[in-house]
Amino acid sequence: MEYNIREPKQKRAIEKKDKIIEEGFKLICKEGYHNTNTALIAKEANVSTGIVYQYFKDKHDILIEGLERYGEELFFPVLKAKAKDFKKEDIEDILKKTIKEFENNHKISKIAHEEITSMIHSDGDVAEYFYRKELETTDKTKEILLKNHFKDNHLQEKIHIAMSLIDNLCHEVTYHKHKKMDYDEMTSLVIQLIMELFKNDI
Repeated sequence: MEYNIREPKQKRAIEKKDKIIEEGFKLICKEGYHNTNTALIAKEANVSTGIVYQYFKDKHDILIEGLERYGEELFFPVLKAKAKDFKKEDIEDILKKTIKEFENNHKISKIAHEEITSMIHSDGDVAEYFYRKELETTDKTKEILLKNHFKDNHLQEKIHIAMSLIDNLCHEVTYHKHKKMDYDEMTSLVIQLIMELFKNDI
């Protein structure tokens, strides 16, 4: 059965659509994209499946709208950082807190991180979202560092490398869990590498 997708204009209809996005994204994060369908989303949102199809073509549309609304909190917490909360002399402590926050985010929504990030390689819309948000995170971090009088000596490239190091560390700690690895030592090494990377910019 095909439905004509429409944009709600009345308050109650807008609230229904918002609820579908919120509950649908929560369900995808909890159960995984491939274990979720529109009938389950409709049940969680307390609407009929027909209502879901009035506003969305399929669960993929709900995923993308959910990413746009809630993805930053889950995947890019740095975007909520403020320059005034940063001090150069505290950079090591800030790195430790940032890594811990990233690790916690990975653990809280492990299925979401595993499944949604894996879709980067197979889904153009998901890939575009992460590509755009990675650039926004780089730009935001650069803005914070410049406001704190860092030198602009290839900051974008260094930030991108630092982000990759932190992301890989979090994946290692959360998912891979190699028994022979000392993850406290690995975390210290990542912090040292990042500190070394920016030492001439401080």
